[in-house]
Amino acid sequence: MSKFKALEKALNYQFRRDDLITEALTHKSYKKPYNNERLEFLGDAVLDLIVGEYLFNKFPKENEGLLSKIRASLVNEKGFAKLALDINLGKCLLISSAEENNCGRTKPSLLSNAFEAIIGAIYLESDLQTASRVAVDLIEDGYETIDLNSLSKDFKTTLQELTQAEFGETPTYKMVRAFGPDHKKEFEISIELQHKVIATAIGRSKKEAQQKSAEIALKKLQGVE
Repeated sequence: MSKFKALEKALNYQFRRDDLITEALTHKSYKKPYNNERLEFLGDAVLDLIVGEYLFNKFPKENEGLLSKIRASLVNEKGFAKLALDINLGKCLLISSAEENNCGRTKPSLLSNAFEAIIGAIYLESDLQTASRVAVDLIEDGYETIDLNSLSKDFKTTLQELTQAEFGETPTYKMVRAFGPDHKKEFEISIELQHKVIATAIGRSKKEAQQKSAEIALKKLQGVE
């Protein structure tokens, strides 16, 4: 049984080669004969193609300029670090004690690189179609809406970056309740930071409630309210 079972479940993909997933999660600081830099290089190219094709099919009437802007909002360190945080990738990283003490498990650069390496490993072990399925599912689960306007207002990612920088940890989202009839259900989500509830919001979906609560938390932490 793979020691990365929780990660494989989050990816909805089971690795056949333990050495490949181990390499994808190994940072160069871990002092092994291998690290994830080569797989990161491959994954970067694969993700660029996957996201390009995804947007090409999703927006058949949009021009090249807008598609490029949307892709740029997804294919970058911030975007990949967000997806990595969504699947708790940081917990699986193989890093040195120095990186551990330097909040390496929540560092955007390490998370982004490991995410690219994981997709590169899936592509290498299976095929482009499988890697695309995994990546696109994570993107669609991670964003309420895929368009330039919504991507520029991703409060969850901004909150994660702020709390990492100021507190060395990321916020925890918890379901408070779900209520209303099935055809018109609403969800209440709270955000906890340092064992305290810092924001609560209601939305028509869990993702919407998370974004709303993240926006409220950001305003509080930035002293806007």
